[in-house]
Amino acid sequence: MRKIDFKSFSKELFVDIVGGMLLALAVYNFASCAGFPVAGISGIALIIYHLTGLPMGAVTLALNIPIVIFCYKFLGRDFFIRSVKTMIISSILLDYVAPLLPVYEGDRLLAAICTGVLQGLGFGMIYSMNTSTGGMDFVIMTIRKLKPYMSIGKITLITDITVVGIGGLLLGEIEGIIYGFILTYIVSMVIDKYMYGLDAGKVMFVVTEHGMDVAEKISDLTERGSTLLKAKGSFTNQDKDVVMCACHTKQMHLVQEAVKKVDREAFLITMESNEVRGEGFKEH
Repeated sequence: MRKIDFKSFSKELFVDIVGGMLLALAVYNFASCAGFPVAGISGIALIIYHLTGLPMGAVTLALNIPIVIFCYKFLGRDFFIRSVKTMIISSILLDYVAPLLPVYEGDRLLAAICTGVLQGLGFGMIYSMNTSTGGMDFVIMTIRKLKPYMSIGKITLITDITVVGIGGLLLGEIEGIIYGFILTYIVSMVIDKYMYGLDAGKVMFVVTEHGMDVAEKISDLTERGSTLLKAKGSFTNQDKDVVMCACHTKQMHLVQEAVKKVDREAFLITMESNEVRGEGFKEH
């Protein structure tokens, strides 16, 4: 048997509790009174709660069973065990802790914004620990496994808009669908910002005949290193240098200034970078 890493387990447990509490607040204390459809299994549980009064946490747990069975082979045993732990904690917080706190009964738009932000933070924290709350999370993580080039936020946006749209049509609440779309977009954006945004930046590619000079000027202005790649122009058939530089967003204009000072004929490509790991950025 493997030894339990109590430090890692304590960290996972803390994230489960905090992330689960944020999700519980979003669904019970903000979304439930606002009356707009919420995405995922929580949204289905919310509808059942309004129709029957059954506790949302218990219903969520019950609805998760067939999805868990279906997705198990794609996600593996370790992810499954972590997710069951997260799922149980989230359900308990939703049924027994969130009802002890005040419920927001104000403006629906503010409720949608708060729901989106809280859900985005909660899901972001939980996903960052390679676990989930089950339900649509399992579906999202399965899609992520099959299509790793898609960000979790984008997958969440696609799946949640589908569920919110169908749920709103079934309830006959067009205005609710609009609010549901708003919070769904906020959720996807917050998830990506939480998981990637703090370390996001730019990747600059400079095609030039003066690669070393450009790299040195970039270093002078930004104190960033660069990587020199050899290339050949397909039209001119001439040898070129490609200077690749990863930088923070606020340093982008300094890299552009460095290129302009050395070679105004250079070809500059700027790309988004969701995450950069290494010296000067986030550690591996």
